[in-house]
Amino acid sequence: MRPTTRIAGAVAGIALTFGSLGAVSASAEKPAPCAQQQQHVTKAQDALKRVTAVFQAKQAKVKKAKHQVKVADTARERAHAKRALAHAKEQRDHTKKAKTAQQQRLAKAQGRLDACEAKQPTAA
Repeated sequence: MRPTTRIAGAVAGIALTFGSLGAVSASAEKPAPCAQQQQHVTKAQDALKRVTAVFQAKQAKVKKAKHQVKVADTARERAHAKRALAHAKEQRDHTKKAKTAQQQRLAKAQGRLDACEAKQPTAA
């Protein structure tokens, strides 16, 4: 490969790079006024759905552990079931706190979105 071919390839690559950058900035439109706030609300809603699903699973584990305590035959099984129940309740309580925190994050994000939309002029 000759040096002129390498130079020509490098120049063509640079020209394409700068050409594509110019096209992106020229065609980029102004983002919606409250797009970022809407994105935050959507993200918070998705996170709340996930945390709610985990919380429901933890609730089911507590219910199952309570049943295991009831049906335990020996003292050893009962003790093991009680430990499992305590652990399940601990996990459920931790998840409940996370769910409450996520609900508050969603409420704040919704408030910021509402405030942003209130600032926007109405189209008449």
